[in-house]
Amino acid sequence: MSIKISLPDGSIREFPSGVKGIDIAKSISEGLARNALAIEVDGEIRDLSRSIDKDAAVKILTWNDGGGKYAFWHSSAHLMAEALEALHPGVKFGIGPPIENGFYYDVDLGDKPFGEEDLAALESKMKELAKKENSFGRRDVSKNEALEFFTKKNDPYKLELINELTDGTITFYEQGNFTDLCKGPHIPHTGFIKAIKLLNVAGAYWRGNEKNKMLTRIYGITFPKQKELEEYLHLLEEAKKRDHRKLGKELELFTFSEKVGMGLPLWLPKGTILRERLEQFMRKAQVKAGYDPVVTPHIGSKNLYITSGHYEKYGKDSFQPIHTPDEGEEFLLKPMNCPHHCEIYNSKPRSYKDLPIRLAEFGTVYRYEQSGELHGLTRVRGFTQDDAHIFCRPDQVKDEFIKVIDLVLHVFNSLGFENYTAQVSLRDPENKQKYIGDDELWDRAEREIQEAADERGLKTVAVKGEAAFYGPKLDFMVKDALGRSWQLGTIQVDYQLPQRFELEYVGSDNQRHRPVMIHRAPFGSLERFVAVLIEHCGGNFPLWLSPDQVAVLPISERFNTYAEEIYNTLKAMDIRGLLDDRDEKIGRKIRDAEVKKIPFMLIVGEKEVAERKVSVRMHGKGDAGSVSFEQFVEDFKTQAAAPTN
Repeated sequence: MSIKISLPDGSIREFPSGVKGIDIAKSISEGLARNALAIEVDGEIRDLSRSIDKDAAVKILTWNDGGGKYAFWHSSAHLMAEALEALHPGVKFGIGPPIENGFYYDVDLGDKPFGEEDLAALESKMKELAKKENSFGRRDVSKNEALEFFTKKNDPYKLELINELTDGTITFYEQGNFTDLCKGPHIPHTGFIKAIKLLNVAGAYWRGNEKNKMLTRIYGITFPKQKELEEYLHLLEEAKKRDHRKLGKELELFTFSEKVGMGLPLWLPKGTILRERLEQFMRKAQVKAGYDPVVTPHIGSKNLYITSGHYEKYGKDSFQPIHTPDEGEEFLLKPMNCPHHCEIYNSKPRSYKDLPIRLAEFGTVYRYEQSGELHGLTRVRGFTQDDAHIFCRPDQVKDEFIKVIDLVLHVFNSLGFENYTAQVSLRDPENKQKYIGDDELWDRAEREIQEAADERGLKTVAVKGEAAFYGPKLDFMVKDALGRSWQLGTIQVDYQLPQRFELEYVGSDNQRHRPVMIHRAPFGSLERFVAVLIEHCGGNFPLWLSPDQVAVLPISERFNTYAEEIYNTLKAMDIRGLLDDRDEKIGRKIRDAEVKKIPFMLIVGEKEVAERKVSVRMHGKGDAGSVSFEQFVEDFKTQAAAPTN
């Protein structure tokens, strides 16, 4: 019996039932077969050696595909586990997944210490094993067989995982002398792994639960070519220089305090200026787009979040309820703004003529992230969203969604984020209990999002299982200057919360109808957005955003009076800056201003005082010549204007 295989170029080929991915690759070209790492079958990534027994859409995956890298780094985790077992007999294994860049494995080495100094030997062993070109073999096993195997190995972590699996769905993968519980996929053999670097060692609680044992997590990355590894390591060094935690401290933007609490950032004066400039930029764009500002409390009744469904879905990620003296009365720190906005909508009767209603708020929310997951501003326990909710009629959804896309793109274009992909985040069709609402409304919302994205010509990728529990969304995946991907802006279509909150409007037919809700946050959260922006521009903010735009630097104390006059004039013109009148040499003052990444330095000495001029230096570029102060201000204002849409 033959089956039909649909290829990415639109062609359809016939193959015998049971054809393997590697044979399909060979039928296309020998070159493709040599570079093939895995195959995508109807959206599922599989080994090239697995049989295909029915009609399917397939894509051969190489290193240039995300799915190819996924299989490559998954196999690299197994290679590292094999090397660990060879060097440390008796080691017990938790999980070892591929991640965005590379892989890790959580392991239990018992009482044996393992640190950064042990990575070189492990790396060397991995290279030795990779050269053997051992194949990755998949084998179906019964639950009893799997339990027996890992009981003999005395591995409690694998036994715990197996006990949660259904008999008939369990597979082992084997390469060389190593066997692991795994569902795949993997590359054909270890020989593809040419360049290896183990990066660091960390601690990780088993299954992320602080009550469980702390395991050793070993991170690594691999490539098919040494040159690609060298380029990646160079990017890592650049990333260290741009780390927002490092620059945040050097530029005096934010800090953290154990006394205040982990994951609760404190914005310093310069960081507050940066944050407020971003808020002003967004507020101006929102007013132009027809949004009305609102303010809601930092807490809400627990019943509010039970009604919205957030408590059921996110209760474990919330802070513990706040109990009042009244019996049975409980409040939560606000984990989301949308339930509050629903109640604002419900505060008075609405007509179809009133819609759309666009409510916007810079609302601070709180979620209990585990201490091990906290990371600078990118993962915190208290953060502010540039949140807005649009309540509209069903016939207005597409137009409103497109307007929000335009707003998100305005933000990206204004801040230099040119490389992005729009991810259509859909329900997981195999796990619908994670979501609320009926299939018809979900299908409609998913269709409307895709149509809006297509109409705006966005490059999209659909990802199952990434939807919010109440509706699908369009997530913007932005690449920064170092090529790293970040999820920033998001837009969501929601037919569910209007039902749960019984939101209504009176239609043209004089009947009551449900509005549709669009959730949107172009920045996402200010904290995360600022972190990404810092690393994207290396702390060299656009002039209109810079906390300090100008540093006035007198060459000596004799010129402080003129320097102070310039500084005060700038201040009166709302040009942000500082006056460095310290008793220091001008070279030191310039170096300090360069470290602070201040865009302009105005140096004043005897000649500048006599001619009523300033000597201009630009950060990172050097001397820009001597001009009259009035000319500098005129040129500056042209460059410092905030972008408008």
